[in-house]
Amino acid sequence: MESIDHVRLAPKTMRALKRVSFSRSSGARQRSWRSQLTASALTLMFIVASAVTAAAPLQQPEKLSAAEFSRLIRDISEEGGYFRSDNFTSNETSYLHIVDKLKQLSATGGAYLGVGPEQNFTYIAKVRPRIAFIVDIRRQAMIQHLMYKAVFHLSPNRAQFLSLLLSKPLPKEKIPAAGAPASELLSAFNQIPGDDRAFAANLSAIRKSIQEDFQFALSEKDQASLEYVYKSFRSAGLDISYRMEGYLGADFPTLKDIILETDLNGKQGNFLSSAEDYDFVRGMHEKNLIIPVVGDFGGRKALAAVGDYLRKTGFTVTAFYTSNVEQYLFESGLFAPFAENVRKLPINDKSLFIRAIAGRYPHPARLPGHRLVTLLQKMNVFLQDFDAGRYQSYYDLSMTNFIAPDKP
Repeated sequence: MESIDHVRLAPKTMRALKRVSFSRSSGARQRSWRSQLTASALTLMFIVASAVTAAAPLQQPEKLSAAEFSRLIRDISEEGGYFRSDNFTSNETSYLHIVDKLKQLSATGGAYLGVGPEQNFTYIAKVRPRIAFIVDIRRQAMIQHLMYKAVFHLSPNRAQFLSLLLSKPLPKEKIPAAGAPASELLSAFNQIPGDDRAFAANLSAIRKSIQEDFQFALSEKDQASLEYVYKSFRSAGLDISYRMEGYLGADFPTLKDIILETDLNGKQGNFLSSAEDYDFVRGMHEKNLIIPVVGDFGGRKALAAVGDYLRKTGFTVTAFYTSNVEQYLFESGLFAPFAENVRKLPINDKSLFIRAIAGRYPHPARLPGHRLVTLLQKMNVFLQDFDAGRYQSYYDLSMTNFIAPDKP
C-alpha cells in the first residue's frame, strides 16, 4: 500500500489542515473548523484510496465468459482483407525446429500472438501462455479458428478431435489408446472413409456451438465460409493442404505431413502428438483464452487494440508468431506501420518473434528438405534495428540479428 507521505495534497487542503491544527478559537468558529477538518479528512481519504487503487496490480483473467470472448472478437477485429491463399493448414515443415531454443530462452507464460491456422496450437502447447490472440487479415481465418474451437469443445480427446474434424466416425474396433502416438491415430483414421451423414450432423453441432456456446452470431456469409472450410476438411481428409492461387499443383505438405513432423532431435511435437499438449490447448479454448480476430498487421486497429487489452490486464507478450507475413508487409508498403504496432505491445527483453523465413534466396540457416527456415528474434532488438534503419527490405529483416535453432 502507498503511504500517506507519498500523496501530494492540494494547496487548499493543506491550508485547511493547518488552520485546524494551529487555531485555538471558540464556539461557532471551532465548529466551522471541525467541519473543515471533516471535509479535509474525507478529501485525504479519497486521495489515498485513489492512489492505492492506481498502485494495485492488474488482474489477469483466469478465464473469459462467452460474452466477453465474443465481444473481444467484435471490438478488436477490423474489416476482412484479401490474401491469395486458403490457409487450411500450415505449409512450414520447419516449425518444430525452434522448440528447444524457445525452452533455452525461457519463452513460457504471458501472452502469445500468432497468425494463420493450426500451427498456432502447437506453439501454444510449447509456450504454455496464459492468453492467446490469433490475428489474421482474412475473416475466413477467424471463422476457421471458431470451427477449431468448436471441434475442441466437442472432443474430450485426440481421437474424437480427428473424428469430428475429418467427418470420419470413430473406428469401431481398435480405437487408439489415450496415450497412442500420433502415427497410430492417423493410421486408424486413414482407413475410414469420410461420411456425409456425419458431416451434416457435425456441421450443425459446430454451428450451434459457435452461436450458442460461444455467443458469436454468424452472418449468412460467415455460415457459408464455415461450411466451405469444414467441407474442405471432409473432402480432403488428412491430405488437405495449403492452397495458393496459381499453385494448384504445388507440392505443399499435407495435414498428415505436418502432424508427423519432428524437431531437430527427431521427436514429434505437434499438439496432436501427446494427450498432455492436446489437453492444454483444449483447456485454454474451454476458458475462452484463445481469441481469433480479423486484423492486418499493418492496420490501424487490431494489433494496437490487442496491445491495449494486454497492457490493461497485466500481460506481457512472450511470443509472437508472424509466419512470413512481413514479406507481404514490405511488398504493400505497410512494414513501418507494423513496426509501430509492435511498439504498442507490452514487451520485455525476453519477448520473441517466431518467423518462417521465405524468399527467393535460401537463408544460410535453412536445412535441406525444407522450403522455409524458422527463426527467432528478440522483439526489443527488432525495434532497435528498425529505429536504426537496418530494415530496408525483407532480406535485411531475415538476415539481421536472427536467432537460429541449434543444428543437430
